[in-house]
Amino acid sequence: MATEVQKVMQDRRAALAERLRTESVDLAIIGPGANFSYFTGRRPISTERLLALLVTANGSCQLIAPELQAPLYNDIAGVQLATWRDGEQPADLLLEQITACKAQRIAVNDEFYSGFLLALQAGEDRQFVSGERTIDAARAVKQDHEISALARAAEAIDETWQQFCASCGPLAGQSEFALRTRLQQLMQRVGFSEISWIDVGAGANGASPLHHGSDYVIGADEPVVFDFAGCFDGYYGDICRVALTGTPPDEYQALYDLVLSAQQTACRAVRPGVSAQQIDAVARQQIADGGFGDYFTHRIGHGIGLAAHESPWIVAGNPQPLAAGMAFSLEPGVYIPGRWGVRIEDILVVTAQASR
Repeated sequence: MATEVQKVMQDRRAALAERLRTESVDLAIIGPGANFSYFTGRRPISTERLLALLVTANGSCQLIAPELQAPLYNDIAGVQLATWRDGEQPADLLLEQITACKAQRIAVNDEFYSGFLLALQAGEDRQFVSGERTIDAARAVKQDHEISALARAAEAIDETWQQFCASCGPLAGQSEFALRTRLQQLMQRVGFSEISWIDVGAGANGASPLHHGSDYVIGADEPVVFDFAGCFDGYYGDICRVALTGTPPDEYQALYDLVLSAQQTACRAVRPGVSAQQIDAVARQQIADGGFGDYFTHRIGHGIGLAAHESPWIVAGNPQPLAAGMAFSLEPGVYIPGRWGVRIEDILVVTAQASR
């Protein structure tokens, strides 16, 4: 009898098959990554070896895996396992399965290795299309248990930050690397199974949005930007905060207040039906009106779930309408080269009428 988790996976694969039929796609090929986890309930081992889940428009499912990984996948209800050994040509096995199901229009997700895709394209005349509309889009709207998992990850991130603030001591006199190490220890203590990144940028280093840290020793009255993310019980948490070693200059306080206000404005704009690009635009316009538009150099947000970054992308040029159940970050930032930076990041879930 299928377990509750297996039943969820079967329902997800059935829904994918229905989307394939709607999009006139015969087959979906899903490589190792978050999509693979979403449809199988297993975290894949991603190596140079071919690993792929195949879902046809009629609902049949097959998983192709290296024989040495077979014990990891041989008990997935509703999925037939086919294995290959080192020394064999796994692309040939994949081609056999494609031929057997007579697939002509095939959706491939971004996590499927291009080397294997090129081998498939060298065969018969088949059309390969992006899996974004069929495969990736499935994860954009979270189910209730996923929202609960994201809430637990967010609570774990918050707990890590609270413990850090309570235990790190004065920031001045410590290096960025030392603070990174302390955050890493706390994330592991709280229960994160994977640490995606820990960025610590003090003073002028905070003007680099992806400054991972250095041996720079933090001085008095310097702002420090902290951005860290990780996986907690299968789902990701992500946060960005600013700490100060003393009294902030009035100029910096005004900049921080502007970024915080822009984030709050964007948050109030979130509701079903509003496009992703509109959310980016309202925050970007407010920062531009404050005189710092040229220093807001990235999108305002990204989806989050089984991956730290996933759809929906909250960015200019994305007309995708928001829907209840979507989860994403809102993280406006302003970066003044040679001086300092500000970024504030929180995770939101779209509700029936607004967000939380």
